[in-house]
Amino acid sequence: MAGKLTTHVLDIANGCPAADVKVSLHRDGQFVAHSATNADGRLPSPLVSGDSFFGGHYRLEFAIGDYFAARGHPDARKFLDLVRIDFIVDDSGGNYHVPLLVSPWSYSTYRGS
Repeated sequence: MAGKLTTHVLDIANGCPAADVKVSLHRDGQFVAHSATNADGRLPSPLVSGDSFFGGHYRLEFAIGDYFAARGHPDARKFLDLVRIDFIVDDSGGNYHVPLLVSPWSYSTYRGS
């Protein structure tokens, strides 16, 4: 079974998908990939999948300050700027979906399906 890593971003301050959020991925401290969310708050394709998906320590980075600033939110970059989520992949054959729910002041994540 070929695994993959996906994400999506929801803007909970405005109740909508977060479009045009820049996302980067690192594995074991090394840059792997970058992309940006579409109008549905999702990436156009997995950040990594199949034979390129290995176990290890991963970090997703979301440019949340840029996102809220581009929308003219008055609290952009007053608290959150770059949201980092560190996690471990121990089964590279599995699907890892790491959603981000975010406002200018807080965020939440979980391992989705």
